[in-house]
Amino acid sequence: MLIFFLAVSANGVSADESLKIGYVNPGRVSDEAPQADAAREQLQEEFAPRDEEILSMQDSLRALEDRLAEQRLSLGQDEQEEMQQQIVVQRRQIQRQQEAFREDFNMRRNEALGDLQRRILRVVSEFAEEQSFDLVVSDGVVYASDQVNITDRIIQRLQRQYERDQGAE
Repeated sequence: MLIFFLAVSANGVSADESLKIGYVNPGRVSDEAPQADAAREQLQEEFAPRDEEILSMQDSLRALEDRLAEQRLSLGQDEQEEMQQQIVVQRRQIQRQQEAFREDFNMRRNEALGDLQRRILRVVSEFAEEQSFDLVVSDGVVYASDQVNITDRIIQRLQRQYERDQGAE
C-alpha cells in the first residue's frame, strides 16, 4: 500500500485528491457479453459441416468393422485382409481429419477470443475516459466493492453496441 501511495504521489496526485478507480471482472464480461455468444454461434455454424463429415466417416468405419465381424467366417483370407486394410486407411483418414479440425477450430476460436478481448478493452477504455476514471483494474484483484465494480455497466454497454450492430445489418 505504501508503494501505491508513493507511486501516486510521484505522479503528481496529492493525498488530498481522490482517485476514481474502477474494477472490471474480465471473465464475467467475456461470459456475459452478447458478442461472446455470437462468436460461439458463428464458430459452431462454421465448423458444423466438417464435424458432420467426421461423424459420417466414423459411421462408415463402424459399418465396415461390423461387416467384417459379421462376414469374417464366410470371407476368404484375401478379402479379410483387404477389408482390414480399408479399416486401417479409414481410421488414419479420420484421425487426420480430426486433428486438422481441432487445429483449425482452435485457431479460429483464438482469433475470435482475441477480437472479443480487444473489443472489451476498447469499451472499458472509452467508458473510463467518459466517466473520468483515473484507473481501471481487472485481474489480480482480491476485493472490489460494488462502488468501484463497473462490470455490469461494461456488459450493458457491450449489449447496447451489439444491439446497434445487429440493427445495422
